Amino acid sequence: MSFAFATATEILFGRGQSRAAVGRIAALGQQMLLVHGSNPARAAWLRDALQDQGCAVTGLAVASEPDLPMIETGVGLARQANARAVVALGGGAVIDAGKAIAALVPATRPALDHLEVVGQGLALDHAPLPFVAMPTTAGTGAEVTRNAVIGVPEHRRKVSLRDLRMLPRLAVVDPALTDDCPRGITLASGLDAITQVIEPFICTRANAMTDALCRDAIPRGLAALTRLMQAEDAVARDEMAWVSLCGGLALANSGLGAVHGLAGPLGGLSGAAHGAICGVLLPHVLRANRRAVEDGGTRARMDQIGAWIGQALGQPGIEFDDAVTLLADWSRRAGLPTLTQLGIDRDAMQNAADAAASSSSMKANPAPLTAQDLLKLMQAAG
Repeated sequence: MSFAFATATEILFGRGQSRAAVGRIAALGQQMLLVHGSNPARAAWLRDALQDQGCAVTGLAVASEPDLPMIETGVGLARQANARAVVALGGGAVIDAGKAIAALVPATRPALDHLEVVGQGLALDHAPLPFVAMPTTAGTGAEVTRNAVIGVPEHRRKVSLRDLRMLPRLAVVDPALTDDCPRGITLASGLDAITQVIEPFICTRANAMTDALCRDAIPRGLAALTRLMQAEDAVARDEMAWVSLCGGLALANSGLGAVHGLAGPLGGLSGAAHGAICGVLLPHVLRANRRAVEDGGTRARMDQIGAWIGQALGQPGIEFDDAVTLLADWSRRAGLPTLTQLGIDRDAMQNAADAAASSSSMKANPAPLTAQDLLKLMQAAG
């Protein structure tokens, strides 16, 4: 057995950690770029607390999933403010934006040179600024990953900026920041989190460390998300924050699969939310992979996932195909849109099927799926 495992320099997990960490964050630099969501009032407590610690804080609002022009604007703002560190308080889009800005502020080459697929994929020529991630949704696990997903409008693609040094200096996972998150966001981000512990568990790069994380997190995530669709539940919020963290740790150290291989192109082509795309694709990708996979151990893992789904959704003992159908039906009843409702048409599906072959996520998928296989499963999710 051999594998490598890398993560953020330090992870703080638990209720109250966000406010307790303010002094630690302020110590990273007196000039700070604070990246937050569209409503700056939600980040006012952190801005005020950092200013009380003597920091000069420049704010940057991120109102959508990050694209290259947004990142370039943020880099310019950070340089103008002479920022010495970056902190991101928000969902996965905010954290990816902050992570990319922290990486590119010291860089001397154009951002495009460092992007995968559409650029040259060059390593950063300077170490990133110190970066702190504080997630307010339980979904992407971006607080412990080494990449940032960035849309490139001229190519209609979402691609990664990736470097081992992009792992955050500090990840502060405070489940209290996710309390009362809107139902639709909770559902989409929660399904993304669950996808990100399922795909590393069955991918070709799974290892003992990521297995330990995912085997525990999959059933816990399914059960917690089911409870949150019924009512607000602080314990379930804690569980989903943990599952999201496990997903980020796992995917950064093993791999993903066809769900994320398709989600990048589909998001770039349509602008649809990443978590919702992942959630609607998950059951259909699971079914396609179970039919195509040849390795007996992987089939057994997938059957175990089916059993966990059945248990969480109140039908223990059902067969795998029935379990993934049950998950798709439950997600739809909970309010998850179809691909068509997300604005994804057949042309986008065909383009995504063709583009998925070049995505890094597809390289770890547990079974070979052709472009026709991918198109068929997307149509089933439409």
